[in-house]
Amino acid sequence: MLTKATVQKSIDRLPSKFSIDELIEELIFIQKVEDGLQQSRDNNVVSHEDVKSAISKWSK
Repeated sequence: MLTKATVQKSIDRLPSKFSIDELIEELIFIQKVEDGLQQSRDNNVVSHEDVKSAISKWSK
């Protein structure tokens, strides 16, 4: 979940004029990064070896 402080920092990084679409795109990106970081903290990750193994099966 985003905090007001995170949203405010995002708004501060945008140019003085921006569209609502640009703001929403920025907030969605930040939320996805926050989600990924939380997944990492929760050890909900896929190892590099598991990814390599899965990809190698695609080409067979």
